[in-house]
Amino acid sequence: MVIGGVLGGVLGSQVGSGRGRTTATVIGALAGSAIGGSIGREMDELDRMKMSATLETTRTGVATTWTNPDTGYDYRMEPTRTYESAEGPCREYVLDAEIGGRTEQVYGTACRQADGSWRIVD
Repeated sequence: MVIGGVLGGVLGSQVGSGRGRTTATVIGALAGSAIGGSIGREMDELDRMKMSATLETTRTGVATTWTNPDTGYDYRMEPTRTYESAEGPCREYVLDAEIGGRTEQVYGTACRQADGSWRIVD
């Protein structure tokens, strides 16, 4: 599934400190439709924070996993490619989620904007 929309609105100030805090601070809102399927509808602020932190700090080919303590849903996100574009640094990723006993997978690309936010470009 291809993802579109804007990634943001995520407690970036809790992700890092100093310069990391500045670059991790993301503005805007992650619309459920941007992620797609049940994954987008079921994600909350914690999940969006984890996604942004993964895009910002996790090496390509390394997965980040988390379980949302409020929903019990399990997530796994792996940046699969990092490259420079006219928009700035971009990352392709795969996001897996187990929601209500169902496993879903989405693929997407996000590019970091000048303000530190990540915008999903497809």
